[in-house]
This record gives sequence, C-alpha cells and structure tokens, in this order.
Amino acid sequence: MRDRALAHVLPVVLSATLLVVPTAATSAEGLPRAYRSAQSQIGVGPQYDTTHVYVEPGMLAAFTASWKATFGGTNTAVSVTDVTPTPSRTKSELIFSPVGTLSVFDFQTPVPYPFGAERTGWLLKDFDAGIRRAQASGAYLLVSPFSDPIGRDAVIQFPGGINTQVYWHTTAPSYPPLATVPENRVYVSADAVDAFLRSYAKFTGGSVVSDNRRADAGEIGLPGTTYRRIRLSSPFGKTLVMVTDGHLPYPFGREVTGYEVTHLAETLAKAKSSGAKVLWGPHSAAGHGSAVVQFPGGYIVEIHD
Repeated sequence: MRDRALAHVLPVVLSATLLVVPTAATSAEGLPRAYRSAQSQIGVGPQYDTTHVYVEPGMLAAFTASWKATFGGTNTAVSVTDVTPTPSRTKSELIFSPVGTLSVFDFQTPVPYPFGAERTGWLLKDFDAGIRRAQASGAYLLVSPFSDPIGRDAVIQFPGGINTQVYWHTTAPSYPPLATVPENRVYVSADAVDAFLRSYAKFTGGSVVSDNRRADAGEIGLPGTTYRRIRLSSPFGKTLVMVTDGHLPYPFGREVTGYEVTHLAETLAKAKSSGAKVLWGPHSAAGHGSAVVQFPGGYIVEIHD
C-alpha cells in the first residue's frame, strides 16, 4: 500500500540588530473572508496531509525505528513500487505517529525530477476541483495529474517556490486523528510573501492566526534580530510562514515540518538515544522551547513544546 505516494513587501534590510520588513501592500490580516467560506472544505483533515520524507538509500529501517522510539506510532508494511509518472522504483511506507503522518521513501533508482522537492502530500475531497482551484489561486501545475494503482496525483507550486503534492484515493482512506497537528514550515522572501499568502489562502481556505512583524529571530538561529512570522490555519493543518532575507544559518530552511510535544527535553533524549542528532538548540524564549533534529536517513525537523 502506498499513501498518495508523494502525496519550501519589498526588500528586507539587514542591520546589525534588525531584519526590517516594510509593511506589505496587502497585509495577511486583509485576506478576503471568502477564502474561509465553504470552499475551505476541499481539505479532508491534517492526519491525511503527510510530510514526504526521502531517506538516504538503505536507511529506511533505521529512520523508522528512530522516529517511533522518539514519538511513538505505527507503520505500514514496506512496499516496493513506482510512485512517479515516469519509471522509478522506491521502497515506501506510511508512519502514523501522534505528532504527524509521514510518507517515507527509500528510492532504489534515481529520483525523477521534480520529485523530492515537494514537502507534503495533501488529500483532496474532489481531485479535479482541487486542480482547478490550484490554478485559479495562482499556483502552478508543476506535475500534471497522473494515475496510480489507488488514485490520482499532481504536484503544485505556490508563489515563492513552495511545492506540495495533492492526491486522491479511489477508496477513501481512514487514518487516526493526531494528538498534535504539525506545522508546515515555509520560508519565503519579502518580495514573494504577498503572492504566496493570497494563493495559499485561496487554495487551502485558510485564515491568519497571527502576523508578528517583529518576532524574535533567535527562533531561527539569529539572536538579537527580528523577522516576520505568520501563522496560518486551514483544513490542511497549521502553516508557519517565515519571511526572511535568506541569510539563514544552517540548519534553518532545511526543516520543512515542526512537531509539537509535551516535554521537549524528554523527546530530545529519546531522539538522541535512538540515533538522531540535535543540530541546534534547545532554545528557550517566552516559555517556548525548540530544537532542530536530524533523524537517521537525513530528515531534519523542528521540535517544540
């Protein structure tokens, strides 16, 4: 079995202490209310919106064991299949964990372009309507719809170069609800954020939870500076938009998902004991702790409490 197999204004001026982001012509708060209406129901639920994890060859078992030891959960049997519209082969499995659902791929052949650059796979209630809405929202159809043994797929790209796969199953899947909903972590430039927000909100039916133009950039490895941080919510889950000038220290920008846990220190201890590496942190500010972790196979995540 495979999840829809393949279910990242104005110039920013960097001073010594401040990332200055001028007020955008269209504020996040000003997104049309129509985007939050009945059309938001194109999404099914965040447990069906998987992060796509491409592990280094031969590391699938090590990754799965480390992930489950850190967060708990279950996984499907590993299958070997072609999950792209052109010939390829990959080992594939789903991981169902309380903090998020993963589609994991260990390719046995070179990965066909542009696969591997899509961050998530989103289940649609109506596939054709979803494709029409993506195009109407200003997203680009990067990979045209193609069929697989259990449904249909496509890859879309939002302004700012953010790729996601959308999928639909002939037989509707049934996944358990999540204990916490993960954050889709999106880094965009100041000159792309307005177009991204309009397109993303129109497609997802999302709304703005908060828009902080002076957030503490210590959260992204730049202590003593600030950046613009926008939180969005939609039927596809949570999205954290980080508007920067791209002057990011490693590993920031490499993590595509943030996972919420109850006790950060305990989770990091489990991760390290199961073969994962803490690349940054833990960082604490205003009662919030976070760290960036790399799991066996190369998958990099943010974890916060």
